[in-house]
Amino acid sequence: MLPGTTRPKSHDAFARAKTFMPGGVNSPARAFGAVGGEPIVIDHAKGAHLFDLDGHRYLDYVGSWGPMIFGHAFPPVVAALQKAIARGTSYGAPTPGENELAEAILRIVPSIEKVRLVSSGTEATMSAIRLARGVTGRDLIVKFAGNYHGHVDSLLVAAGSAAATLAVPDSPGVTAGASANTLVLAYNDPDGLRAAFQEQGDQIACVIFEPICGNMGVVVPTEEFLASLRQTTRDHDALLVCDEVMTGFRVALGGAQQRLGIDPDITTLGKIVGGGLPVGAYGGSDQIMAHLLPEGKVFQSGTLSGNPLATAAGVATLRALEETPPYGKIESLAARLETGLRQAAERAGIAHQIARVGSMMTLFFTEQPVTSWDDASQCDTARFAQYFWGMIDRGIYLPCSQYEALFVSAAHTEDDIDQTIAAAAEVLEKL
Repeated sequence: MLPGTTRPKSHDAFARAKTFMPGGVNSPARAFGAVGGEPIVIDHAKGAHLFDLDGHRYLDYVGSWGPMIFGHAFPPVVAALQKAIARGTSYGAPTPGENELAEAILRIVPSIEKVRLVSSGTEATMSAIRLARGVTGRDLIVKFAGNYHGHVDSLLVAAGSAAATLAVPDSPGVTAGASANTLVLAYNDPDGLRAAFQEQGDQIACVIFEPICGNMGVVVPTEEFLASLRQTTRDHDALLVCDEVMTGFRVALGGAQQRLGIDPDITTLGKIVGGGLPVGAYGGSDQIMAHLLPEGKVFQSGTLSGNPLATAAGVATLRALEETPPYGKIESLAARLETGLRQAAERAGIAHQIARVGSMMTLFFTEQPVTSWDDASQCDTARFAQYFWGMIDRGIYLPCSQYEALFVSAAHTEDDIDQTIAAAAEVLEKL
């Protein structure tokens, strides 16, 4: 029997979903394709726990892929949504909630002087790329292998064999033309970055990067790489786009740029900024943002941008982050989990690496340190799949891919962490 098929209500719901939706899901990240078996269908969530249709309870380390920094059904967000929904769900017109959320973003993230709200992280990165091209009048963009910036055609690309190469489409439906102006480089390779700019710097509009990678597992940038990103883009009058959709408000109140001392030209945000509702944002200096319509000529629009429900949830979350910062607690809990997992893997004799920044973490099944996609791609994904299902069977819900970060929330407790470590020790001993 395949993993996951012992949950009959989940099985039936997923079988029904496959008759309505491709693969039975609305995002392939939920399909459990990397671990085999069938996805678990969730009924509800509260605090640090998920509850499936069959009544099983799981300690959740996915947190809706990052947004739930305070846990599920966080009372201030629930209250804000209840108040907002009674006033109407969408107006297609300006609202005070947009001002509140924008003001909070500007107050927390110093590199942002003006911000534009959108409905997803993908919209934010897509719009940031267009803005960078409009500001510079250039066509080429640089991204890094293993960095994910949403399903934007020009960014959904894979590198070729060369260190710096014109990208090739990574999905059917993405045309060669859409990716023709994208250069894919290796993460944490400052020499490769400088070489690409030496050759084509006068044609490059921007570099977009994850300041702490979460989409090839957690990968931490070196100081030299970060310094090279900033200096090289400035030397060639290109813009530096910091994709903080995942790290924004997560690894520090001011995101990775606060924690690591990054000074980007444009920042993209998502996940936590919406408090669990569909919100994205991108922003930068007054001068850069003035290029957007209606002040400038770069077009971007959205019917549900600044939606009153989404802004209410976002405002409530950011207010709580400022008034009752959870960062000390979640850093301590994540460090406790890291230590416990490392000790369990060592006792079991399992080849591993653990990368953690704040409350983001990945246990890699590999002997070598992971600093780039080339390193991450060498992981033992079959062993990870066994580990994943072993943890599910013990009530621990982890990301369903070796190449995703797990997240600790303020709703977790030390007892939760110790339960997770004990479960991992059992599973790892059997691998």
